[in-house]
Amino acid sequence: MTATEIIFIAIGAVLLYILYYIFTKDAELTRHIRSIAAAVEDVNRQIYVLEKKLYEMQNSATSKDMHRDMNDEEIYAEIERSVYDLINPMSKKLSMTEQNLSDLASAVDNRLSNLEGGIRQISMPSSVHGNDDGKITSLFKQGIDIDTISKELHLSKAEVEFVLKINQLR
Repeated sequence: MTATEIIFIAIGAVLLYILYYIFTKDAELTRHIRSIAAAVEDVNRQIYVLEKKLYEMQNSATSKDMHRDMNDEEIYAEIERSVYDLINPMSKKLSMTEQNLSDLASAVDNRLSNLEGGIRQISMPSSVHGNDDGKITSLFKQGIDIDTISKELHLSKAEVEFVLKINQLR
């Protein structure tokens, strides 16, 4: 097995791992998104109930019986108290959801940076055959074409092109 084949197998293995990692993270994020969607739906339901109660309170506040017993300031204070009592639990749930999203985002960023760091550590060899590197560049600089270089050094055309690309000659 040549060094090129080993390199391609290693790159293939890394790519397979990256694909596996992406699919597992996608599934995990999908689960989180579904739980957040359920929480948002619950908040919407609570908002609907809150609006309904507020409407009922406004109607009862404007009724003649209530109007005689309470002045406008007392009505507004009662409405404000009721709204606060209804909104406070939703506000706490919303802040917990925001914190969970923030934690999830930082965890994903951390994992991505770790993955990127791991990929950067995988280094490609500077050439296919270390001894032939100088010969290939020297012959190419002399004006000899790739086919002739590959025949003379008993290398494939792709290996010669690879070395020239690494040395930025082609």
